[in-house]
Amino acid sequence: MALARNRRRERGVDYWPGFVDALSTLLLAIMFLLTVFVLAQFILGREITGRDEVLNRLNSQIAELTELLALEKSGKQDVEDSLANLQASLAQSESERSRLQALLERGAGSSEAANAQIVDLTQKLSEEQAVSARAMSQVELLNQQIAALRAQIAAVEQALQASEARDQSSQAKIADLGRRLNVALAQRVQELNRYRSDFFGRLREILSDRENIRIVGDRFVFQSEVLFPVGGADLDDAGRAEMDKLAQAIIELAQEIPAEINWVLRVDGHTDNSPLSGTGRYRDNWELSSARATSVVKYLISKGVPANRLVAAGFGEYQPIASGDTPEVRSQNRRIELKLTER
Repeated sequence: MALARNRRRERGVDYWPGFVDALSTLLLAIMFLLTVFVLAQFILGREITGRDEVLNRLNSQIAELTELLALEKSGKQDVEDSLANLQASLAQSESERSRLQALLERGAGSSEAANAQIVDLTQKLSEEQAVSARAMSQVELLNQQIAALRAQIAAVEQALQASEARDQSSQAKIADLGRRLNVALAQRVQELNRYRSDFFGRLREILSDRENIRIVGDRFVFQSEVLFPVGGADLDDAGRAEMDKLAQAIIELAQEIPAEINWVLRVDGHTDNSPLSGTGRYRDNWELSSARATSVVKYLISKGVPANRLVAAGFGEYQPIASGDTPEVRSQNRRIELKLTER
């Protein structure tokens, strides 16, 4: 049995090599067909591209021919229009020639037509003369209106000249008033300076010409130590005594100065440049200087000085009369200044 099986196995056919050969042949055939297809596509694409270029050139030539045809049609239309105009002119000339020939042949009839034309022309001339007369009347009316306008313009010019003359006179009066006002002001200033000198002279006599009370320019200066305690704005006893003398001098001076002189006594408060701590009654030197000036003004008012003749101002440490940081310089800058001035 084993021998029989071996024989049957030897008699069996092996199909695999043939199947591989057939498959290889089929694959080569497919690749050949694909190659042919690609070459055909390439050739067909070049052919189509060439035809597109030819078609574009043909389209451009057609467009040029179309434009030439349009130009030819336009020229032909112009020629036809010119020809039509010439024909119309020729027909009109022939008609006119025929009419003139007929008139010439009719003879008497042409004379009547001429008379009719003369009558027509005469009527038209009359109408034109009437129109001309109306135009002349309108021109005359316009001339009258222009004359009236010129008269009005002349009247306006005269009024303007009169106004300019009045203006010049007014300017002269204003200049004269200005000069008078300046003279009056100068006189008032001189009078005020005279009263200021008298006032300062009286203050010097009243206050015994103390070293810490002095005159600086047009101002009477009190050192703060004379009037106030250190860092305070309430007048102490010595300060009130000095202010009593000052109030009496101001009251006497107010009686002597004429009422038309609008004067005031300005009380200026000044401090040194030492900063305040900010924790006390006054936060800075502005408040301290203003409070001291106000304290002096209120005290003078309480002693009978008119309130409308007093002004209080605080300058802090920003208007020193001496420079430096020494105790002597700071003492000079701590001051109350009195200045007699106009309101």
